[in-house]
Amino acid sequence: MSVLEIRDLQVSVRLPEGELKPILAGVDLTVRAGETHAIMGPNGSGKSTLAYSIAGHPKYEITGGSVTLDGADVLSMSVDERARAGLFLAMQYPVEVPGVSVANFLRTAKTAIDGEAPKLRTWAGELRAAMERLQMDPSFAQRNVNEGFSGGEKKRHEIVQLELLRPKVAILDETDSGLDIDALRVVSEGVNRVRETGRTGLLLITHYTRILRYIKPDFVHVFVGGRIVEQGGPELAEKLEDEGYERYVAGAGSARA
Repeated sequence: MSVLEIRDLQVSVRLPEGELKPILAGVDLTVRAGETHAIMGPNGSGKSTLAYSIAGHPKYEITGGSVTLDGADVLSMSVDERARAGLFLAMQYPVEVPGVSVANFLRTAKTAIDGEAPKLRTWAGELRAAMERLQMDPSFAQRNVNEGFSGGEKKRHEIVQLELLRPKVAILDETDSGLDIDALRVVSEGVNRVRETGRTGLLLITHYTRILRYIKPDFVHVFVGGRIVEQGGPELAEKLEDEGYERYVAGAGSARA
């Protein structure tokens, strides 16, 4: 069973004048295959920094701590090595890739992860079926990656990738952002299909509880001031819905003072 272990992770960004600004202040988290962890917190708390730091975004500088996947040092890997090792990031704002079709992009990614190319006839059927499950027109397979896609279509495409690539750990950064009610349901059903295999650990980053009505977390972590300040089960999400983050933010401010 795969395990992602984050220990005392500290991350900064370099400001234009050259100074390092701390963002993450010592994060500890363990995500196992088959588990769903929700990271919830206000804007600016460092949730997305956590996601992109694990994925290897060059904007962020690791200043302390460790991240391992099945005992392997993730922080020493390049971005593509992290993906081949089994890490997957669904971005809040998926980027366009001009000149590369969805079909070619996904087959290339699958080949890199598996070490061999999937058989064309079998792969075409798997891709078509995955797109239909996410209610995407199969003709989108021949379009350039995310080019001209609506926000909802981009998010559906991310979950098509998730279903086909079958990562060990998937980080979903505000996947619910910009989705209408119908798209949220369809995307959530796709995430739940992956979850039900028991082979993938999910780290779901969100501001709101609405996606958690469709994707039930095993663990909820409150993220404020670059660290986890409270954790619990699904009931914690309902508490946050009722009470908000104010007391956590005030507590973090008092601690810094």
